[in-house]
Amino acid sequence: MKPTITAFRDSPDRGQGLARDMPVRWALEEVGQSYGVRLLTFAEMKEAAHRARQPFGQIPSYEDGSLAVFETGAIVLQIAERHAGLLPRDEAERARAITWTFAAVSTIEPPIVERDAAILVESDQPWFAARQPLLDERVRLRLTDLSRALGDAEWLGPTFSAGDLMMVSVLRRSSGSGLLEEHPNLVAYVARGEARPAFRRAFEDQYAVFTAASRREAEAG
Repeated sequence: MKPTITAFRDSPDRGQGLARDMPVRWALEEVGQSYGVRLLTFAEMKEAAHRARQPFGQIPSYEDGSLAVFETGAIVLQIAERHAGLLPRDEAERARAITWTFAAVSTIEPPIVERDAAILVESDQPWFAARQPLLDERVRLRLTDLSRALGDAEWLGPTFSAGDLMMVSVLRRSSGSGLLEEHPNLVAYVARGEARPAFRRAFEDQYAVFTAASRREAEAG
């Protein structure tokens, strides 16, 4: 039996590969695990059937037999624990990879998401111009620290790991903001992640969902 994940039927990211099922797809591709996808509308995400899998009515969720997991980082770690390829065997390096996975979702992502959300819903407010420098500085601080930690290394550990997968996924949200571009080593780091064959396969699969949705929209309208 292959695992099943849930994803947006009509993704709000318009084919950019930023929806939160993307890291899960990428992880499954990295370990060579085939999977099924259950596409959900926004209304279906809030129904009891999906909330039994994901209490907050979000995507993704992951099911493999009797095992059910939600939250992107937790799913990626579950995949990494069950399959070789995303966590080193060495205990210290394994712990390091897990630490970077949590750092991606707990330290780097929150200020990036807060900034993006503010630009999306608050930019027309008269006080937003005064607030944006603070939002930018919060992101800049985290990216500066991360840039220093990465240095001129290829990955955050000796080999590509779940930590890199999650970190690259998070950093892609800042691409084009000007803030990521202040750190050439981070730009190159993201590019290395995006160049991985497993990333490309995952991106193409998610993009196919977007093109199908666009086609439905065109036919309906």
